[in-house]
Amino acid sequence: HPGRFVGLGTIPMQAPELAVKELIRCKNELGFPGVQIGSHVNEWNLDAEPLRQVFAAAEEHGISIFVHPWDMEMSGRMTQYWLPWLVGMPAETATAICCMTMGGVLKQFPKLKVCFAHGGGAFPFTVGRIEHGYNVRPDLCATQCDVSPRQFLGKFYTDALVHDAKALQLLVDVIGQVRVILGSDYPFPLGEHHPGNLIQEADFTDELKEKLLSENAIEFLNLDATKYQSGQR
Repeated sequence: HPGRFVGLGTIPMQAPELAVKELIRCKNELGFPGVQIGSHVNEWNLDAEPLRQVFAAAEEHGISIFVHPWDMEMSGRMTQYWLPWLVGMPAETATAICCMTMGGVLKQFPKLKVCFAHGGGAFPFTVGRIEHGYNVRPDLCATQCDVSPRQFLGKFYTDALVHDAKALQLLVDVIGQVRVILGSDYPFPLGEHHPGNLIQEADFTDELKEKLLSENAIEFLNLDATKYQSGQR
């Protein structure tokens, strides 16, 4: 069903030179418009210098990157209440965004298209705190990038998987109406049971709902919208 499904590739980020080759193969040979990567790569955050060549290649070849959290803290206090998934994942995603903004990745590669899972984790709600920290402790936060994290809002995407109507409204307000994309997390338990319901039931205009449900994803993945209209399915 090529009119309904679009694939993303995976690449060996722990071996950046090989990752670049596989990234290009995913686009040119397999026809994937993007790849999915984790929120970090072993001991590297996403601002690590060895990873810059991967982001450079993605920008050059027009390959989109979807960042999903993984490898959360599982021991000690995190062993109860499903905390790695409920608390650890949002923290992982916020960490990834902080590293790509304060680490200068998004400044260095301004045309790079990146989308972060789960509504950007904790980032949209804590961006004020993050910006304040950047301003009052530049010795710690502004060491790699002279642009405040807030200034990158509108430069990256998140999905809309936040499970709460007010959280979705905040997400759209913070990240931008043209930068939020329907997310399902299918087939996992934390996914939306009926993907799209939260958007459909939101107090949004029909025009905005269409952006969140399809148009923003088409833009993010550089797709031809005419190939995904109802008559083509």
